[in-house]
Amino acid sequence: MTNQPPLWTTPPEPTRDYRVAGRRVLVRPAVFDAVWHFAAARQAVFHLRAAGEPPPWTTDPVISSWKFTNVYRSADRTSQVLIQDVIYSDPACSAEDLIFKILLFKFFNTESTWRLLERLHSPGPVSWASYDFAAYDAVLSAARRRGPIYSASYVIPPPPYGEQRKHANHLRLLEDMMTGGLPQKIAASGSLTAAYQLLRGYRSVGPFLAYQFALDLGYSPLLDDGETTFVVPGPGALDGLAKCFEDTAGLRPEDLIGWIAETSASHFADRGLTFTDLWGRQPSLADWQNVLCEVSKYTRATLPQVQGTTGRDRIKQRFRASARPLEYRFPPKWGLPPSHTA
Repeated sequence: MTNQPPLWTTPPEPTRDYRVAGRRVLVRPAVFDAVWHFAAARQAVFHLRAAGEPPPWTTDPVISSWKFTNVYRSADRTSQVLIQDVIYSDPACSAEDLIFKILLFKFFNTESTWRLLERLHSPGPVSWASYDFAAYDAVLSAARRRGPIYSASYVIPPPPYGEQRKHANHLRLLEDMMTGGLPQKIAASGSLTAAYQLLRGYRSVGPFLAYQFALDLGYSPLLDDGETTFVVPGPGALDGLAKCFEDTAGLRPEDLIGWIAETSASHFADRGLTFTDLWGRQPSLADWQNVLCEVSKYTRATLPQVQGTTGRDRIKQRFRASARPLEYRFPPKWGLPPSHTA
């Protein structure tokens, strides 16, 4: 692994003290600078790829060598599959079926597993009415013998429903959600925060997992754009914050992420960095949570001497550009341009 420093743009002499919610917090300057460098550089890569530019897309040796998610969670390939092929593929889809499809996709969080389950329903659409546990279990059991059926992005613990296989227990959990009226409750609430609280009531659905599920439900027309006002930091973001801040003055992680979001423009400007947003949409609290998680990884290569809370010191996945072009589409309620191709 390379330990070369990032190629920052003439950073100013760092300031260690900031006022957050009337309190004095202390930052580790090198790590705090890395937050803004990473966000600007990773977003620049996104735009170059979206514009169809050939590589190399960055002079940063770490970003060019290792896999990092986008600044905007919704721009990642898996989120794009969810938005385009699950949520907005069928305008006539009922709220019940839409929530069923989103939750089904999220339990595995991979396009390949989704395609397997789509073929089970062919030629019709995926729906709760045509769901069959035995058929799903057989297909997923066979796929599992060929390779992974879950995403490596984050661990989804198996709920205790008495089945031998993890995927079968997740299917039982999904059944529990559907028969218990979860879709109707989520649709009636119209709120991402309420959806999060409802999801937290199910076994093995912890705070971070419930938040990730709620964010994906929030891409649908059923919920408000709560990711701009509500955040639940995951382990990676907490590690990133621990590396950034020497003293948080007792502020909650959510408060620190909110401050980062509110003051981001000044931090980029102070460092002479240009951040190009998502065609007019500023990063949400969910996106900054994402960035802090990636900075936790990024600094394992650039600032290995700074320890966080996880004890991890390596980045696992190498970057490999996909050969398949991607047409970016975002929830219509965001008011962004209709599509961009990369």
